Amino acid sequence: MRRREFITLVGGAAVAWPLAARAQQSAKLPTVGFLGTSTRSQWTTAFVQRLRELGWIEGRTVAIEYRWAEGRSERFAEIAAEFVRLKVDVIFTTGSAVLAVKQTTSAIPVVFTLAQDPLGTGLVASLARPGGNVTGISNQQTDLATKRLELLREVVPTLRRLAILANVGNPAAVLEMGDVQATARTLGLEVATSEFRRAEELEPAFEALEGRTDALYVCSDSLTFTHRVRIKTLALALRMPMIYVERENVEAGGLMSYGPNFPDLFRRAADYVDKILRGAKPGELPVEQPTKFDLVINLKTAGALGLEIPPTLLARADEVIE
Repeated sequence: MRRREFITLVGGAAVAWPLAARAQQSAKLPTVGFLGTSTRSQWTTAFVQRLRELGWIEGRTVAIEYRWAEGRSERFAEIAAEFVRLKVDVIFTTGSAVLAVKQTTSAIPVVFTLAQDPLGTGLVASLARPGGNVTGISNQQTDLATKRLELLREVVPTLRRLAILANVGNPAAVLEMGDVQATARTLGLEVATSEFRRAEELEPAFEALEGRTDALYVCSDSLTFTHRVRIKTLALALRMPMIYVERENVEAGGLMSYGPNFPDLFRRAADYVDKILRGAKPGELPVEQPTKFDLVINLKTAGALGLEIPPTLLARADEVIE
């Protein structure tokens, strides 16, 4: 090829490339509406990283619209309605937000994770064949209540009275509370429930427990997660050992947690989104269960409460915070 022809070819390509790039950018990318109950960067990062591994690169092959409710459950329906107006291709959400999203749209595919009891709360018709527009990964909360109470008794051998803190505005938290109550009674424990619906009711809920309990079980919920530092402070003021679902509560100063590995759940949820963006129907994708679980213990909090963690329990922990 002659030098002049080569220069002409390269120059033409240089002009054509920006035009092609602009044309590609102007075409609507497949869009995921991401409704987070609160800003959880580690979990979100796991979700986005898995999408990238599957070929969905944010800003290039997929668009992600992030919205955060920040513990305000009244925002769930508002955000879901916004996603409907934006005509997103799939909505991904978690925990207590799923029901509000399902009630807002029956057309847009919805993928969930951290749903405590998708069958019991009416999210799906069955786990094997969900039907409708909703599927995802169950948090399997109620199935783990017995395990958490057994762990709590290892740390507090004198446990006789158990308090349960739950946001009764969340149907899944109510189901979990009922399961914990039933399990506690089979273990011969006295049970006191402390119910709330808004963050402003947390202090009164704890005041009602003073002198009535040896330990506290905190039901999983976006409100308890968002206000985890406040809950930890209130529990420590009453010298109550506490057990949670999410490890972030322990990182914030709670005593102990046992539950699914949430980054793993978010990665697996990205697999559902990938399948749906490639044409799969959500109603035909079975609901899956967690496969990885973490036991996290905060030794500093144990010391503040005057508790000694058994060496055998420390050896079984996935993480010990000192």
